[in-house]
Amino acid sequence: MFNWYGKGLRFGDLRIPTPIVQGGMGIGVSGRKLAIAVAESGGIGVISAVGLGYMGIPCEIEEKKDESSNISILRQEIRKAKLATKGVLGVNIMVAISEFAETARAAVEEGIDIIFAGAGLPLNLPAALIEGSKTKLVPIVSSARTAKLIAKRWMSHYQYVPDGFVVEGPMAGGHLGFSKEQIDDPSYRLENLIPQVLEEVKRIEEDAKKEIPIIAAGGVYTGEDIYEMLNLGASGVQMATRFVVTEECDADLAFKQAYIDCKKEDIGIIESPVGLPGRAIINKFLLDAKKGLKSPINCSRHCIKTCQEEKSPYCISSALINAVHGKVENGFAFIGANGYRVDRILTVAQLFEELAEEFRVRYEQKALK
Repeated sequence: MFNWYGKGLRFGDLRIPTPIVQGGMGIGVSGRKLAIAVAESGGIGVISAVGLGYMGIPCEIEEKKDESSNISILRQEIRKAKLATKGVLGVNIMVAISEFAETARAAVEEGIDIIFAGAGLPLNLPAALIEGSKTKLVPIVSSARTAKLIAKRWMSHYQYVPDGFVVEGPMAGGHLGFSKEQIDDPSYRLENLIPQVLEEVKRIEEDAKKEIPIIAAGGVYTGEDIYEMLNLGASGVQMATRFVVTEECDADLAFKQAYIDCKKEDIGIIESPVGLPGRAIINKFLLDAKKGLKSPINCSRHCIKTCQEEKSPYCISSALINAVHGKVENGFAFIGANGYRVDRILTVAQLFEELAEEFRVRYEQKALK
């Protein structure tokens, strides 16, 4: 196991030796295979719950008649992952999906260690808990105000205190919890958000008599970045983009190659059909969509509650599924702001080794001063 100088993560009774959470990436990018590899390396491996039923994954378990294929496949993937590793596993669930409550309950019933919930306010997430469950609940927030709002709601309605918060800044890939103006505003940078959220969480901790770790996310790329986030007071970091270009990532090789080929100027902000800005690799598909050259389709999925189906030039789930399956020209890839720095495919173990070495160098440099 890699040396992080005792800087492991703790969520209550959960102990994680590495301060790294692998970010959830929907429509099959962060599936069971990647989550297992990350958990085996000492981090938190995360399966995205978004769109699993659309990926062509065969369902090998008995399906409940009142559940969708998305939920059945999620149950299956959690079970298989738990059989393959003794490490810590999480599920990332977008609040905006139509079956948010049902998906969260299924993950709890399957004994997932942690639920990470973002892309909306998970105001009723504790309702998913069942008697005897040990699942930790961790909202993804973009401000101290949001953290305060969620904590107040959970405590007043469910007598439950968040087990942690992921604070995601505007350099993240995928859907962003910021306006287009805020994305480029220096005051919203992650290094400014972390102290603000820490101050608010300190008050929540004092009221609840509970330790609440903060996870920094969005633009964290190197081991040096990890050190700096921990030095700001975060307990750990969430990284997604770095894990796409690993051998164990569940996406097609062509999807990974799009990251390797990507230049800084290829990364831009799009207006997603779900009503949020998002950071992606700008390709011909997205340029054509911006020109209005793609025709709207009749949506049969209704997978995202906020999706503007009648106005959108494309179906976002279909576009992302195409890209993940290697048909990048018929879709697109979300990416973090630092994704252009990716230059090769590593194993997850090699990535952890590289990050740990960068962390060590920075740690020892600071120790000598």
